[in-house]
Amino acid sequence: MTQPAAGPPTPTGAQAFAWIPRAVIVIALLYLFLVGVSSLEAGIKALGADFQEGLLERVDHPVAGLFAGILATVLVQSSSVSTSTIVGLVGAGTLTVDAAVPMIMGANIGTTVTSTLASLGHVRRGDEFRRAFAAATVHDIFNVIAVLIFLPIQLGTGFLSDTAEKLADFLAGSGVEGGKADSPVKTFVKEPVSWAEDVFSSVTDSDRVLGGLLMVFGLALIFLALTFITKSMRLLIADRVERAMNSLISRGAGVPGLAVGLVMTVAVQSSSITTSILVPMVGAGVLTLRNAFPVTLGANLGTTVTALLASLAVDLRAGLVVALTHSLFNLFGILVIYPIPAVRQIPVQLAERLARTASRNYLLVGAYVVGSFLVVPMVGLVLFG
Repeated sequence: MTQPAAGPPTPTGAQAFAWIPRAVIVIALLYLFLVGVSSLEAGIKALGADFQEGLLERVDHPVAGLFAGILATVLVQSSSVSTSTIVGLVGAGTLTVDAAVPMIMGANIGTTVTSTLASLGHVRRGDEFRRAFAAATVHDIFNVIAVLIFLPIQLGTGFLSDTAEKLADFLAGSGVEGGKADSPVKTFVKEPVSWAEDVFSSVTDSDRVLGGLLMVFGLALIFLALTFITKSMRLLIADRVERAMNSLISRGAGVPGLAVGLVMTVAVQSSSITTSILVPMVGAGVLTLRNAFPVTLGANLGTTVTALLASLAVDLRAGLVVALTHSLFNLFGILVIYPIPAVRQIPVQLAERLARTASRNYLLVGAYVVGSFLVVPMVGLVLFG
């Protein structure tokens, strides 16, 4: 009598719950991230009004703010870190929402450098490099187009920040005294910051030094927490990511691709990881650029969750407003560009043309990366800052 084929082994009880310790670690890291944002905010306040006014003067011009956002994100290689820092600055009252919005838009552009650098690993393989470079730069081009559309609209009408303000009223209420945000999370993360402040106060009598120490402590916690959250979540969902991508290929992307990019990025807290996974897949010809494009857009929207989390730890409701502005900017960018086929093809076609040119002259690749992400932002800061 023929025995039925054995199916996949059933996980034991220990295997079935093996994810729990890592999930607990992720929750602890999220708490440390919020403590970091709160510490950054406390440090900014301790530095005093002179520091805050000086910072505002340096980024008062919206173009300077845009380039500052690009450069800051390129230097830390994470839009999550830079946008969380911006939310902390707004939450402390150091930056206005209007000054922060161009910086958030710049962070959106700056984060694309990671996938562009990932494509350079294919540089010696002709057609493979051309496909990979197109997959990387379509993200750059989409974000630049979105900024060209929405930055003038924001500056002229305040559309994004006004919409975010109304949404914040709906979510948090408009009757909060002094515009201060009030949440159990904020209260919960303040205690470790008070301990850190006591420790640092014991070694210095200077408010400036105390503020600097709290800022460094906060930025270190933000960076380390997000780094380890990303690594932990990648281990937790690595197999699911592969299955989702395979399913995506069979369905031909579109809205499912947007959903995959969104969920994956929220899970790993990094759009750079999502887009960097796509680059070698497109380079190898496993996924077409047109099918990868919606995944990139979903990742763009998913990365805004980090700023929303950061807004839970700040004092002023303006922190929530700027975080919502970030989400709305990416959402409206998708709604304006993606649904119309002719418009949707513009970033894809421009990326393909740029990739064809780059594949014929590799010196242009270096000029593009260095020029777009370092030289232009630095020159822009000098001219407009």
